[in-house]
Amino acid sequence: MESPNQVQEHIGTILKHEQEFLARRTATGRLGDAIAGFVGSLRFVVIHLCVFLCWVIVNTLQITGVPHFDPFPFSLLGTCVSLEALLIASFILMRQARLARRSDERDHLMLQILLLTEKEITAVVRMNREMAAKMDLPGIARDKEIKELGEETSIDEVAQTIQENFSQE
Repeated sequence: MESPNQVQEHIGTILKHEQEFLARRTATGRLGDAIAGFVGSLRFVVIHLCVFLCWVIVNTLQITGVPHFDPFPFSLLGTCVSLEALLIASFILMRQARLARRSDERDHLMLQILLLTEKEITAVVRMNREMAAKMDLPGIARDKEIKELGEETSIDEVAQTIQENFSQE
């Protein structure tokens, strides 16, 4: 089990990588993230409900003294909302594309770590088999499964097998 210090070290490393990724964003990326974050908030929804309600009241009732600038069926409001929806969708798509790039970076890092781990474990299994042979433990030294685990794994062959199995479905 990992000690609390190791856990904190791992958390610190992950946090550092996330902060570096966020710091590499361009000014437009930061602005887009801020807009997409605001659009996804309850505050945004409440503001819009209030604006729409006021728009309808101003353009249907005579109590405000303001002339009707967008009479029913509120075509100007529809145009404004459509334009806003287009812009919001663009900001959200830009944010999703950035998050997808970050996810790809994490996947590549994880793959590198897993490949390194596989090599390290293979080496440890080989050493253990050799020690078992020197310690005259034939059950372990000659175990077929342990022997197979101590052999190099061809990542290309594993990837090819996965692709073949997925293409059959």
